[in-house]
Amino acid sequence: MNKNYNKKLQPNARTLRTHMTPEERHLWYDFLKKLPVTVKRQQVIGEYIVDFYCASAKLIIEVDGTQHYDDEGVKKDAVRDSNLSNSGYTIKRYSNRDIHRNFVGVCRDIYITIFNHDWD
Repeated sequence: MNKNYNKKLQPNARTLRTHMTPEERHLWYDFLKKLPVTVKRQQVIGEYIVDFYCASAKLIIEVDGTQHYDDEGVKKDAVRDSNLSNSGYTIKRYSNRDIHRNFVGVCRDIYITIFNHDWD
């Protein structure tokens, strides 16, 4: 899908990296940044900017605020997820609430997805 990389999205991606939500910041600094694989923040993939991307696992991680749960947000996410998954990406979505209430569970789920085994 990167063959359709939209360079026009890059400035917006840079801005989003600078202005991460508290939940994105928590996931990034307290888990993703410390993994032994490269995870990128606010990565442009095709016509989309994804919250986090791990190329070695073709994994996209999205942290969803409330706007993702209204009718319009659900429809947009369904189209986006379908386009990305049809291009071979795995998409994992976590709500802000998941990050707040079950941070260890979110981290474990991401870890298992990337490494195909638990961290026990």
